[in-house]
Amino acid sequence: MPKSSPGGIGHVPVAIYSCAFESTAVREAEHRARRYADARHWHVAGAWSDDNPCVPLDVRPAWAAVTSTLSSGLVRGIIVAGISHLADDAAQFAALGVLIRDRGGFLAEATSPPPRRTAGRQERRRVLLEASSGWWLWKDPAPGAAS
Repeated sequence: MPKSSPGGIGHVPVAIYSCAFESTAVREAEHRARRYADARHWHVAGAWSDDNPCVPLDVRPAWAAVTSTLSSGLVRGIIVAGISHLADDAAQFAALGVLIRDRGGFLAEATSPPPRRTAGRQERRRVLLEASSGWWLWKDPAPGAAS
């Protein structure tokens, strides 16, 4: 399966992980992570949650299940709604991301905005594709072409 970067778009299987004391916070985190995955056309293979953020990460049962799923190749990445679900600070979160990347996966935080899409993006891509393939579908000849 090809690797995909956290900002990439494609049908990539991912796991959603959250950890919070309150079930409403877990549901909101899962919802945010699913929206993040949907915006990138990633397939959510499953959602896991732990209920005690004070417990060290390596003894959380749901986190163990998520990492097992990643190790088995069933998912390519892990999405969390926020850093606080996994780490105490950004440095610890980044280190965890490096560890996951070394195992062939990726870690994404769902608070990042989705890829920017503008109204004219599709038209610009079509024009670029036509120009690069040598086709020109407008009435006037292509700039620089003989009449």
